Amino acid sequence: MSQQCYYEILSVQKNCSDGELKKSYRRMAMKFHPDRNPDNEDAEHKFKEVKEAYEILSDSQKRAAYDQFGHAGVDQSQGGGHPGGGFGGFGDIFEDIFGGGGRSQGGANAAYRGSDLQYNLELTLEEAVFGTTVDIRVPSKQTCDTCDGSGAKEGSQPQTCGTCNGQGQVRMQQGFFSVQQACPHCHGAGTIISDPCGDCHGEGRIEKRKTLEVKVPEGVDTGDRIRLSGEGEAGINGGPAGDLYVQMHLKEHELFTRDGNDLHCVMPIPFSQAALGGTLKVPTLSGEVNLKIPTETQSAKVFRLRGKGVKSVRSSMVGDLLCKIEVETPINLTSKQKKLLEQFQTALDKGGKKHSPQQHGWGNKAKSFFDDVKGWFEGESE
Repeated sequence: MSQQCYYEILSVQKNCSDGELKKSYRRMAMKFHPDRNPDNEDAEHKFKEVKEAYEILSDSQKRAAYDQFGHAGVDQSQGGGHPGGGFGGFGDIFEDIFGGGGRSQGGANAAYRGSDLQYNLELTLEEAVFGTTVDIRVPSKQTCDTCDGSGAKEGSQPQTCGTCNGQGQVRMQQGFFSVQQACPHCHGAGTIISDPCGDCHGEGRIEKRKTLEVKVPEGVDTGDRIRLSGEGEAGINGGPAGDLYVQMHLKEHELFTRDGNDLHCVMPIPFSQAALGGTLKVPTLSGEVNLKIPTETQSAKVFRLRGKGVKSVRSSMVGDLLCKIEVETPINLTSKQKKLLEQFQTALDKGGKKHSPQQHGWGNKAKSFFDDVKGWFEGESE
């Protein structure tokens, strides 16, 4: 066992992630592998150190023991290395780096987990806020009942592939490179089905639709997922089924938009009510409430109704409803209404800036801007 620090050997920090550890190991193992450095004892020694370091640090329990006690906390002789030592071909290092040789490790009878599936579920805002239970129909590959997943016709059995001897992979030699790849005869299965099942055509699984009940909790939002364990595709050769992930998508609402646990709405009011004030009935997801509009309310003013938003799916916190005022200009006026407005505007004009402070301030800024522009052009002409 090397006594040099394993983190130094792999050129990584002690708090590095698993991904960073694997990336560094891949780079260094490729660099020092004996197949790429024939008759180079230094490279061979370095490769052994790199491999030993990765075998310890890639195991979470061994890494924790090493971090606490150093080399004394790990014992490579207790199952840490590969039996028999040595290096094998270049395909061995590919297996170490990329997660093993797939079907070659299990042979003809190996079981494999089924694929995970995703279902996109559309919800109304009310369903997402208050929770609901829905039935969904999901297409997936399920174990064939006719052949019980073997893929072979009744009365026959899959035969071991003679090309790979049931390993599912063959080793190809090109120069000093030795690479494992899926068997071209059995396509990695390790077996040959000469008389396939008529329903699944030898796959052992068949496309089916199943109905599932999904309980949607209160407060879910777009992007949230519900995991249904074992409801994905069936496994191969009796392996466990994958999982089904139900992805939430909220439909557009005619009144409210959602931002986290808060709701937003726009409320148009006549300019007379904005000027004189009053009480406005505001819709919420739990019923109408009265909102007091103060006198001289301006357009774009936002009122916050606390606790009228959405309860978080992850806590007991409840968001707010934010109501934005939009002062509406009247249309389709009669002659009499227009006359009254003209009289009203005349009365306002006599009051000067005290009735329209924002307009007056904007007018002064605009005048100052045009004066500056005029002076700039006059300076250019001189």
